[in-house]
Amino acid sequence: MPIRKMKESSEQHLVIKTHIQNSANPVQKAPKTAQNGKGPPTPEPQNPKTQNQTSPPTKNRGRRRGRGGRKSDQGDVFMRPSSRHCTVAHIPASPILAGGGPLVTTTNGSLENGGNLCAMEMGFPTSSKSLSFAPRPGYGQAGIKCVVKANHFFAELPDKDLNHYDVSITPEVTSRVVNRAIMAELVRLYRESDLGMRLPAYDGRKSLYTAGELPFVWKEFNIKLSDEEERIDGRKREREYKVVIKFVARANMYHLSQFLAGKCADAPQEALQILDIVLRELSAKRYCPIGRSFFSPNIRTPQRLGEGLESWCGFYQSIRPTQMGLSLNVDMASAAFIEPLPVIEFVAQLLGKDVLSRTLSDADRVKIKKALRGVKVEVTHRGSVRRKYRVAGLTSQPTRELVFPVDENSTMKSVIEYFQEMYGFTIQHGHLPCLQVGGNQKKANYLPMEACKIVEGQRYTKRLNEKQITALLKVTCQRPRDRENDILQTVQQNAYDQDPYANEFGIKISEKLASVEARILPAPWLKYHETGKEKNCLPQVGQWNMMNKKMINGMPVSRWACINFSRSVQESVARGFCSELGQMCQVSGMEFNPEPVIPIYNARPEQVEKALKHVYHASMNKTKGKELELLLAILPDNNGSLYGDIKRICETDLGLISQCCLTKHVFKISKQYLANVSLKINVKMGGRNTVLLDAISCRIPLVSDIPTIIFGADVTHPENGEDTSPSIAAVVASQDWPEVTKYAGLVCAQPHRQELIQDLYKTWQDPVRGTVSGGMIRDLLVSFRKATGQKPLRIIFYRDGVSEGQFYQVLLYELDAIRKACASLEPNYQPPVTFIIVQKRHHTRLFANNHRDRSSVDKSGNILPGTVVDTKICHPTEFDFYLCSHAGIQGTSRPAHYHVLWDENNFTPDGIQSLTNNLCYTYARCTRSVSVVPPVYYAHLAAFRARFYMGPDLQENGSIGHAGKGTRTAGESGVRPLPALKENVKRVMFYC
Repeated sequence: MPIRKMKESSEQHLVIKTHIQNSANPVQKAPKTAQNGKGPPTPEPQNPKTQNQTSPPTKNRGRRRGRGGRKSDQGDVFMRPSSRHCTVAHIPASPILAGGGPLVTTTNGSLENGGNLCAMEMGFPTSSKSLSFAPRPGYGQAGIKCVVKANHFFAELPDKDLNHYDVSITPEVTSRVVNRAIMAELVRLYRESDLGMRLPAYDGRKSLYTAGELPFVWKEFNIKLSDEEERIDGRKREREYKVVIKFVARANMYHLSQFLAGKCADAPQEALQILDIVLRELSAKRYCPIGRSFFSPNIRTPQRLGEGLESWCGFYQSIRPTQMGLSLNVDMASAAFIEPLPVIEFVAQLLGKDVLSRTLSDADRVKIKKALRGVKVEVTHRGSVRRKYRVAGLTSQPTRELVFPVDENSTMKSVIEYFQEMYGFTIQHGHLPCLQVGGNQKKANYLPMEACKIVEGQRYTKRLNEKQITALLKVTCQRPRDRENDILQTVQQNAYDQDPYANEFGIKISEKLASVEARILPAPWLKYHETGKEKNCLPQVGQWNMMNKKMINGMPVSRWACINFSRSVQESVARGFCSELGQMCQVSGMEFNPEPVIPIYNARPEQVEKALKHVYHASMNKTKGKELELLLAILPDNNGSLYGDIKRICETDLGLISQCCLTKHVFKISKQYLANVSLKINVKMGGRNTVLLDAISCRIPLVSDIPTIIFGADVTHPENGEDTSPSIAAVVASQDWPEVTKYAGLVCAQPHRQELIQDLYKTWQDPVRGTVSGGMIRDLLVSFRKATGQKPLRIIFYRDGVSEGQFYQVLLYELDAIRKACASLEPNYQPPVTFIIVQKRHHTRLFANNHRDRSSVDKSGNILPGTVVDTKICHPTEFDFYLCSHAGIQGTSRPAHYHVLWDENNFTPDGIQSLTNNLCYTYARCTRSVSVVPPVYYAHLAAFRARFYMGPDLQENGSIGHAGKGTRTAGESGVRPLPALKENVKRVMFYC
């Protein structure tokens, strides 16, 4: 991944960290009333200072990581103190650093720690080796203990030496399939002689692995491989390859065993990679390998998805280091493949019409070209010779009109004549275009569609349409019990005990799912408004409802308008719907004016901008210049780009908060739907729906004691096939303390597929002010100060969407950006940071130990919400845990994986696990606990929303708009900035 170095700043900050004396804030046991569900815990006044001094230190800490921000002597606007109803703990200033080393400042003002903390330069730090992730401080104890099963299978470590050899093949081959065929032939010919009876595992590229040494250090082999596709005079054509095998290194299995035992911190990646390749070798020969998964039409009958696609079932497999030792993670998988149909049949399915009797329109031609470009086809007109080609395009003329030169004298011959004379093949459908195949642009290669069939086993990587997604989900959606059985069946069918490669390398795989100790964390009490019948609520199995409750901070909506883009919705129906929605908002605790500012305005979707501006100006005239607070929009069910256009115009041009409703909901008018919409409207107006009772009672460890800001960050990348669109980064941050419920969000465009968030902190030169600091972290810290009157003294940063291979660079780069953003606000301002990676795209699944025990599962048969696992299947030494915070609806629940990479706040396992679980009950858009912590969910929503800001006409090559005040840019990256969000939009949860 390219790593862009930030411009060196001319600002120099001496970053001094001070230690907060709160190294162990154990989760406090709630009074019994909270456990038995009969009533909420009664708020107890606390003195956090006393609590911190008397709490026992956590066992197994290994090192102290706590640091805090020292109070400033300067009268900076950012720092002015303010009173709040939670007592702020006293912070003694003692400069103790992570790792305990002496403080060293670099010439550019960044921090080093006597050589044992990461050297963070004013850009991307040069070395990742100096950084070590937070060690596990112990294990959680909170919650009700239970046992769950995980789709991890214990793997016995081999006691043999593993050797790595380099493979070079000439002439060079790009196809892994051909490389594997060459190596398979080499092993067949020379295993018993030159290879000394070794059975090597091969990665399909440059690496070969053996258990024990080969009889040579370097050797050259000549291998002949016959080409199935090409024949000369009926004989298969042979190609000769030179294969050189050269010894590289011996993998250290002792290092791996020490790592698994928790005696050393860094994973020996090569040893793990070898074992992974060994266990994949047999499956790679049997099935179609894609990434870490294997697919086959024989595992289960493929299901048609429509438009020439079908779903193949398969399985995912990966070797992982865990506390129980090596573990093989196996999960079921499904993917869309192109159906191996005759091309004419594929085209008929794609277009959904008969193509044999009709000519194709230009639109049809474009759709076919798009679908077939890059697809492999094989010819069917040459008997047993099934030569394969890759489709490059489609001819603009029909086959009957196509001619091409057959010799150097430019003698022309028609395609129809050529196929008749050369192969005795009569072309029936001359009105259809030909496929252009091969990569040679100068020499056209034409193949009639009727002489081609799509080659089996090609994964479809482009975007699926709604119908195809629904069909694929039907196939993949399995109840937990069925998924567990399929996983067990897959492991048995793979028969690792009979796998010659596993046996050669001495790897033994258990056929039993791992039994893991888990705990079910209690749901938190939620606080609603005092005027409602139910002032407090304890969710049951991850859900609750708004009956008899009022929002804790319901906002007034006095000036609103409605615009109707749906032809099928009459004005009376729209009026009735708006009236019902207003009443629901009123019942839920908002003040909602029953009358709109102007009558409901009907408009056509293609005139969206004109209509929005008309309603905006007409409303302003009516209210004598007062801003419209809310715009309701009724949309057709299939509305194309209309939704995105409304959001873009409202949020970046007019500064309007909007709520869109589909036609089907307007006609149906269900109470549940209206209640959910009212929740969204309230937070968009700046209100709060509910808060954690423990938050307002100041009882959340390491959040309630001092002003704490919680960030969520995510980067969304363009879909496959989009090569130039920028990636979108979004960062949200809590704007209230101690409630931590409201989140402001910022978005920016950055280079295509760039995972590091470029705009967390930035500096630029201003002709008048000189060097100016900015960026998303800095802006959100300032807005927290304005909203709460407090400066954040603790930062908790949840980061989504990072794969394990990117942990180091994301932590180095983004932690450094957080440091600089803080230091730019005031010298020595360095609140302690806890940096947590959140992963949903993993393959660990947790199953109930007994599916028949109704008390241990929810309605869908999944494990109960609040189930947390931090033993056995987790990392041997690092601070991670799996948390299933939500109740399943359908299919098998996927727990979120939280990995605490950096922890200067000294969270106990119970502290961070309970905080994360409790936050999952504060998601604004529904009365359910959600599967990932809300700040991350909000960041994802904000990033998704920002895709619409790029504008319909410019989405391929960047984004629209001009840099202005508040615009999130991507610095010198060359990516066009997104249009700026209006100030009033930025302040609220517009993305909900």
